[in-house]
Amino acid sequence: MWNYILISVISGFAFGTMDAIINANPLAQRLMTVYQPIARQSVNMTAGIIIDLLYGFVLAGLFLLLRDSLPGNTGLVKGLSFGLILWFLRVVMYAVTQWMTINLPANTIWYIILSGLLEMLILGALYGLALKPWS
Repeated sequence: MWNYILISVISGFAFGTMDAIINANPLAQRLMTVYQPIARQSVNMTAGIIIDLLYGFVLAGLFLLLRDSLPGNTGLVKGLSFGLILWFLRVVMYAVTQWMTINLPANTIWYIILSGLLEMLILGALYGLALKPWS
């Protein structure tokens, strides 16, 4: 149980850190200018930290629930499989919806898809390596 709590907190902070890096770097700033008219001028850091920590607990819990049914023989492969599932459900579906409803440049859509893939694979690997089934 303590391992679940620790990894949930670590993954929550990792989630927030990776989101900050993905969204605040010069390339992202240039690609995301299309959102400028509707973007907030500042981010509520407290809310962001709380939400990312909550995501960490939810995703770690989901991994533990699904672990035995994920493909692969090792924790790492199971984690990467989980990361790919998260990527599709969280990132790809969001990007396709954005593409269908908003006039976004293709480079922006591809940046969202590829940076999201990296982020979800890192989180999946963390869960796969660090979270073992409860006995």
